[in-house]
Amino acid sequence: MSNGDTILEVKNLKKYFKTSSGMLHAVDDVSFTIPRGKTLGLVGESGCGKSTTGRVILRLIEPTSGEIYFDGEDILKLDSKALQKKRHEMQLIFQDPFSSLNPKKTVCQTLEEALKLTGRYKNSDARFRRVLELMQVVGLDERLINAYPHEMDGGRRQRLGIGRALAMDPKFIICDEPVSALDVSIQAQILNMMRTLQKELGLTYIFITHDLSVVNYISDEIAVMYLGRLIEKAPTVELFDSPLHPYTKALLSALPVPSLHDRGERILIKGEITSPIDPKPVCRFAQRCEYCTEECLKSEPPLREVSPGHFVACHKV
Repeated sequence: MSNGDTILEVKNLKKYFKTSSGMLHAVDDVSFTIPRGKTLGLVGESGCGKSTTGRVILRLIEPTSGEIYFDGEDILKLDSKALQKKRHEMQLIFQDPFSSLNPKKTVCQTLEEALKLTGRYKNSDARFRRVLELMQVVGLDERLINAYPHEMDGGRRQRLGIGRALAMDPKFIICDEPVSALDVSIQAQILNMMRTLQKELGLTYIFITHDLSVVNYISDEIAVMYLGRLIEKAPTVELFDSPLHPYTKALLSALPVPSLHDRGERILIKGEITSPIDPKPVCRFAQRCEYCTEECLKSEPPLREVSPGHFVACHKV
């Protein structure tokens, strides 16, 4: 169970979906902890289970099995009323800042709706003052208070989405690819703002993305997922300096290098992706791994600590 320095502890989390072909293992035996006030970057290619993991942690999707402790409390044992109160402390920032907002509500109405749910603001004057405060916190000009989502650009819409999450005064926020739909210059503004907010408000993040440059900038630790499983987890600097899993090495080799001469060696991944439906208990990366051995085709490598804070699931290591 969580101690005082750990805000979130996930143990053996699983989420399977029933399909006509069998059980799809979207999240399969995932375990990790996040220290209070830190950021865990969750990376991997599309379909690896990143977003599903985030939604299961918030219980927007019920898990198949596992344990989730938030501030030392097992949230899987909470009833609907207790969970609703706990959700004030756990919020989500969505990937698409347009589809996640109600097109019929203005900036003021969107933020005020969230404030009403907290129950702490008893009258409209108090809510209006808090709306103005939130707009200032996320960098939205006061002149936009009656603007609708379609009247704002992507960056301002995402700032509104962040403001809506902050309206609940959360301790923990899951950021589901919050800058992937934005221009690079706007991405930098949003990321800098999120880092500032984290320091000022003591927030803890899970930052879900497929962009390694982004996760390198904002994360304290990085966890790499592949077909529903964690295959490597380490402090950010160590993961970039000394990646151990062949898949992680291939991902990092794909990062663009701002040089005409030293471009580094690109590692190309070949072969078919293993089906996530009823996967065999073997290494799921084996069919695409140049280091595959008989052991990889016989048993699934456990996630084990090979150096302080550096975990990897690979027979080769």
